[in-house]
Amino acid sequence: MRLILAFALAALTVAAQTQPAYRAAKPKDWIKLFNGKDLTNWVPKIKGYAPGDNFGNTFRVENGVLKVSYDQYDKFNDRFGHIHYNRPFSYYVIVVEYRFTGDQAPGGQGWATRNSGIMVHGQSPQSMLKDQNFPVSIEVQLLGGLGKGPRSTANLCTPGTHVVMDGKLIERHCINSSSPTFDGDQWVRAEVEVLGSEKITHRVNGQDVLTYTKPQIGGGAVEPVDPAVKIDGKILESGYISLQSESHPVEFRKVELLNLSGCTDKKYKKYRAYYVHADPAACK
Repeated sequence: MRLILAFALAALTVAAQTQPAYRAAKPKDWIKLFNGKDLTNWVPKIKGYAPGDNFGNTFRVENGVLKVSYDQYDKFNDRFGHIHYNRPFSYYVIVVEYRFTGDQAPGGQGWATRNSGIMVHGQSPQSMLKDQNFPVSIEVQLLGGLGKGPRSTANLCTPGTHVVMDGKLIERHCINSSSPTFDGDQWVRAEVEVLGSEKITHRVNGQDVLTYTKPQIGGGAVEPVDPAVKIDGKILESGYISLQSESHPVEFRKVELLNLSGCTDKKYKKYRAYYVHADPAACK
């Protein structure tokens, strides 16, 4: 019995040691990117339309939830959309709670059923061309189960980008995570820990499901695109965050961010133990 208790205590100790430091952050330290009331600080960019033109009221807030809806579309017609937060970040954790609802918009691609995403390290909406389909970015692909076999979520897709895994440049467009399948309309919590270009980790309901390093520009899946933006080989240290519209209704009830770049000098009140990147200006 003592041996069993010792092993259990050791396992709990290891688990506590491997928890990300940001878990200790206080609720007041988190930034509510979505305020639960309106789309303040968010900029829609839908293929075929200018930044800020929210065609068909695609992105809206109802009952405290940010919804992606298509009830004003006749057909989807590849009008891929993204709603971008209006400032870039570099070192941070973003937490999103989402669920898929209803039926896909008429004309949506088969692969886009119960499909959305969190784009990180993306280009600004203002730098996207009018008919551009996706921002050059790293996509944390959100997928809902189809009720017929496994379909992981928090996968990696790479519109106009590449990453490195196990020391090798990965040019494949999408890579599945190790997450379970979430069928139906249940809420799912996705976390993305972004450490500049050093490391990006996907988590689902608190569990690590995918990790990679050195996000960089390269590859296809983005068209058309300004060549001044798509500089192949450029390492991505920071960028814009956006939520995706790919033809299936999806809801977001929480979109919060914890900045991991700040005052790392313990002499100042603005010091936080979970900061992993020093920003001396933040101390003052």
